[in-house]
Amino acid sequence: MRCTRTMKCTPLFAGLSGLLAGMLLAMFVTPLNAQPVRGPKPGRGFGPVYDAAHEVTLNGTVREVVTKHALGSPAGMHLLVAGPQGLVDAHVGPFLTKDTREALHMGLPIQIVGAVEKLHGKQYLLARELIFGGRTVKVRSPNGFLVPAISHQRASSRLRPVKSGPNGGAR
Repeated sequence: MRCTRTMKCTPLFAGLSGLLAGMLLAMFVTPLNAQPVRGPKPGRGFGPVYDAAHEVTLNGTVREVVTKHALGSPAGMHLLVAGPQGLVDAHVGPFLTKDTREALHMGLPIQIVGAVEKLHGKQYLLARELIFGGRTVKVRSPNGFLVPAISHQRASSRLRPVKSGPNGGAR
């Protein structure tokens, strides 16, 4: 209790009883308006959604390497691949190394692991992994996020020892 000089005492929690009643009411009303919980959804980013639960493997031959961006398509390099399902537009993104981009050419037999997604009314195979010429190139993470590639030259330059100057500092 809190008492003033005139000895008028008021319970300390008198003002809080209304607040407590409002909170209890909110707890009972909120679940009535809540949405039902559904299964996990694939993450959303800047590009199309990648659904790892529906991954496919495509075996085919590269018919065309598309480097120019077409309006409405995912940004980055695309491979038009002829396979058993017909011509498939495989999005490989903007992060391939120079030597990987140069190795991808018309007529190349290739295996692509990825998920087919629809964007602006057109279907694309969002490549997660490219397998060709004895190489495996990771394009996306298992969750579908594009993975920046590191070239062999950049990786080796990071591992070079630092030369020290006469006073022990780096040159």
